[in-house]
Amino acid sequence: MADNKTYLLGLDAGNTVIKAVLFDLEGKVVAMHALDGQSSSPSPGYVERDLNELWANAEVAIRTCLQEAGVAPSDIAAIGCAGHGNGLYLIDADGIPLIGIQSLDSRAADLADELAKRHGAAFHSICLQKPWPSQTPVLLAWVKQHQPELYARTATVMLCKDFINFKLTGARTSDLSDMSGCGLLRMPECDYDDDLLSLYGLADARDLMPELINPTDLCGHVNAAAARTTGLAEGTPVIGGYFDVVASAMGSGVVSPGEASIIVGTWSINQVFSERPVENQDVFMAAGFGPGRFVNIESSATSAGNLEWYVREFIERGGHHEDPFGYCNDQVATVTPALDDPMFHPFLYGSRQGSEFRAGYYGVAGWHGEGHLLRALFEGVMFEHRRHVEVLRNTGVRFETAALSGGGSRSPIWPQMFADGLNVPMRVADAHETGALGAAIGAGVGAGLFDSYETGIQVMTRVRAQFVPDIQMIDYYNTRYAHYLALRDAMRFLWSASCEF
Repeated sequence: MADNKTYLLGLDAGNTVIKAVLFDLEGKVVAMHALDGQSSSPSPGYVERDLNELWANAEVAIRTCLQEAGVAPSDIAAIGCAGHGNGLYLIDADGIPLIGIQSLDSRAADLADELAKRHGAAFHSICLQKPWPSQTPVLLAWVKQHQPELYARTATVMLCKDFINFKLTGARTSDLSDMSGCGLLRMPECDYDDDLLSLYGLADARDLMPELINPTDLCGHVNAAAARTTGLAEGTPVIGGYFDVVASAMGSGVVSPGEASIIVGTWSINQVFSERPVENQDVFMAAGFGPGRFVNIESSATSAGNLEWYVREFIERGGHHEDPFGYCNDQVATVTPALDDPMFHPFLYGSRQGSEFRAGYYGVAGWHGEGHLLRALFEGVMFEHRRHVEVLRNTGVRFETAALSGGGSRSPIWPQMFADGLNVPMRVADAHETGALGAAIGAGVGAGLFDSYETGIQVMTRVRAQFVPDIQMIDYYNTRYAHYLALRDAMRFLWSASCEF
């Protein structure tokens, strides 16, 4: 800790927002800047981004962050980047971007279904995943089938944060966590596998894969071009980086076997760390990020994105609330829970349980108000997180406490609801930008400032609040959760029938 390099830069690249956050070596935010990019939908189900815009936004975010910090760029010890998993980012031999497909894209849904039906067990036996629509290799196989000229021009397959690292350093690399998280590695060895590529129909794609490195390994150093446009010091070390769910868990203080991280964001992310990955076909995926370091993940797009939709469609539309999310929390707080309250299924963006799943309110009566509707939404999101957690528990995974992060963790309502509904003590990290913080911790390990993840987390993370299950609410939520599942099963026929119209 005596090194004169006193700062770490964490970058967090989501599906739209890119954030640059400068931390001191105690994990305190020195400066932060974020930019929101644009997505396009050239056809139904397509979700793409302009990679030149992504890099331009990254340049501005980094440069502005450094300007606001007022520190010497040479005092930054290292840079770590986290990025959304899956999707597909292609560049040609000259480094020119070809296409950026985001992880919300569904163009390859039919191909994913076909591959899963034909070789689902074989896929899982190698990579501990089954094909799904926005999975990187499935999208690449779709491009090969439907846009062969684009496939022929491709020199390197990347993920979101890999493209940013490439622009910073010129290196064509990816890390274990991202590549295992997107189903491109043999598990638990965490290495490329020719048989796996062949199952995807990508036997000729081995040379398109980037160099595979550990997250804390250096992928390179900031080059002269990137230094000019970002304000960084040329030669600053850049590590391989992370699948953002792993970085977010670390930024919330979780990294060791037996610890759990629950992320209440656009996606419901529920993950438990272990020394070996769980080999069970009921679990969505497992990712590795180093020797003896794995995370078992159950997730779907069923979390706080539902509240964002509600706010956008019903609260912000009128423009009469300065703090729309605060308004929602205030409304929920006015409700005394009752067993006959309305229920909500959080399937606005579908479900991995079935593409036909839809969201809905049920059991609404004339005496119910907006607070009841919002409380039902909060509860439905928590119940779907609980369902994912129970999938993990049913495989034998055990944990005694969990860290809650993501936008939903800032609510004064949700953390206690999660503690009660899951019957697990919850802690909420002090940091808001947990993804960037986790990437910065990894950069500190890569730069030799910390001798382990555990040391970095001990130094750079803090707990803001802790929530203990309320024994009086546990039976209430158990009963409501049973009703939630029964209602889901009762609706399956109608959802399926509706899809036939």
